[in-house]
Amino acid sequence: MKTAARGVIATVAGDGIGPEIINSAVRVLEAVNKRFGHSISTTPALAGAQAWDKFGEHLPKETITICEGADAILFGAVGGPVDDQDTPRWKDVEKNVLLGLRKKFDLFANLRPLKVWPGTESFSSLKPEFIKGMDVLIVRELVSGIYFGPRKRFERDGQQVAEDTNVYTWSEIERVVRVAFEAAAGRKKKLTVVDKANVLETSRLWRDVARAVAKDFPNVNMDFMFIDNAAMQLARSPATFDVIVTDNMFGDILSDLGGAIVGSLGLLPSASLNAKKFGLFEPSHGSAPDIAGKGIANPTAQILSLSMLLRYTYDLQKEADAIEAATLSAWQAGERTKDLSGNLSTEEFTSCVVKRIAA
Repeated sequence: MKTAARGVIATVAGDGIGPEIINSAVRVLEAVNKRFGHSISTTPALAGAQAWDKFGEHLPKETITICEGADAILFGAVGGPVDDQDTPRWKDVEKNVLLGLRKKFDLFANLRPLKVWPGTESFSSLKPEFIKGMDVLIVRELVSGIYFGPRKRFERDGQQVAEDTNVYTWSEIERVVRVAFEAAAGRKKKLTVVDKANVLETSRLWRDVARAVAKDFPNVNMDFMFIDNAAMQLARSPATFDVIVTDNMFGDILSDLGGAIVGSLGLLPSASLNAKKFGLFEPSHGSAPDIAGKGIANPTAQILSLSMLLRYTYDLQKEADAIEAATLSAWQAGERTKDLSGNLSTEEFTSCVVKRIAA
């Protein structure tokens, strides 16, 4: 009999719909604890505008301390209204919080599953026959590249010039490529490296690293694909992919494209892991301030992010499977939120999942 799990998860709800969907995930965790006899607790921590209001900064040291003492971080969302982005309360909040946590804990490997569950093909705008069986894992490098490279603005020849630098080292690429190979080895044994090697020197380095790492995984079939072609193929025949590994910016783009293909960003969880498998687990969508407080947010991505947390942090495979099965069962019974052409509120849909886990 498996020993009951104990532990602490730092819950960082953040802004907008973050508190609502974090509450949903906590309710699901409580149901899992009760059904399987675990004692996994949560400790809330502030980030974003609420942290700014209390501490005068978006990611206070108090929050870092709570996260350091936890087994993992369950994150909601940060960000505010577009019209207020230049006010101190909101300025660069996503960069300060998300990039800050990623760098602090060296969360270099971002795992974003894009899965079309049986019976959910209608969620997508693509024809069902194109997406049926789609089960893609995007592995995105998360703490290097153009988002973290040197940047500057200056004047040249009487006009403003902006410059962003894309920088990667061999070791930064190797560790995330190795994560992708390991994932592919446990799936369909197919890995696609997405780059722009016909133009970018960094992409040519990615190819060199991938070829070197591939020698350690002879059973994995690796191919290369340019980012423009990968985007087209992902939209045209997504079910032909298995694992995709790519750099920070390309991974950002492909992940959001994948969300549109699956049907809603509200369905997409993610995990960001470091070398010690400590992770931050969050939905792939934003804070959606336009619907915050209305009780209509889809909590699925947050709930499935909890499932990933249980799977990767605690190795609780049956518990993670139970959450996924309960969510799928709810959808198949027609229990859906507004974004999926349903009429359930955030709380009502959460209750449907909790009920099925309890059963």
